Amino acid sequence: MATAPSRDHDRRISPVFLGIVAVMAVSGWAVWTSYASSRGLAVFLFVTSAWVVSLCLHEYAHARTALHGGDITIGAKGYLTLNPLKYTHALLSIVLPVLFVIMGGIGLPGGAVFIERGRIRGRWRHSLISAAGPLTNVAFALVCTAPFWLHALDGVPDDFRAALAFLALLQVTAALLNFLPVPGLDGYGIIEPWLSHAARRQVEPFAPFGLLAVFGLLWIPEVNQEFFRLIYAILDGLGVPDVAAATGRSLYQFWPDLSATPQS
Repeated sequence: MATAPSRDHDRRISPVFLGIVAVMAVSGWAVWTSYASSRGLAVFLFVTSAWVVSLCLHEYAHARTALHGGDITIGAKGYLTLNPLKYTHALLSIVLPVLFVIMGGIGLPGGAVFIERGRIRGRWRHSLISAAGPLTNVAFALVCTAPFWLHALDGVPDDFRAALAFLALLQVTAALLNFLPVPGLDGYGIIEPWLSHAARRQVEPFAPFGLLAVFGLLWIPEVNQEFFRLIYAILDGLGVPDVAAATGRSLYQFWPDLSATPQS
């Protein structure tokens, strides 16, 4: 009888996550109604809070799949509460991905929830646990782009349309990057169970540097250009015009405009 309340507590949605959702809802309303005096600030708050919500759902998907896969310690770690402060590396999971968005408009994935892999039986289960996170980003991207590919944009304000397009861009980049078979990313986690023990041992030392290597490559102009050409092609296939995503990115990164404001 004493374990049921504890289990309920482990799975109760965190007030921290609900607060982030509230910021997303209020700022989204401000973008829709043009209520805020600064269009860019409203878009910034809406997209950033929605991006953090998607990061929480990404990690929740990993944790929930691991729970059903056999790791019954997930609940006690707080991963099922959607509280980003419970992650093993809150800096990597939340702070750095947000900074990457602010700096370059790139939805770079973070990490991670600690899963006791020894409790998981079967290679398919291990692969599914790793795939669950980026598949959440795919689902989020489909939701953001639904008004575009459903041709349901009548009455949607231009700023809100642009914010959705930019948020979709972040989700597509996060999904694509996460699926890369690079050590430290979910794509490698999908294929790792199928590699030989010797191959895994050889790759293991490089895992902490995989994310940094991807980020470094994206700062190379030629690589960045080709990467975003692919991203915009995917968005175009989902009915999102390049100009909508570019406008959303411009509104989001509103701070250059502040320095250009004439001084009295």
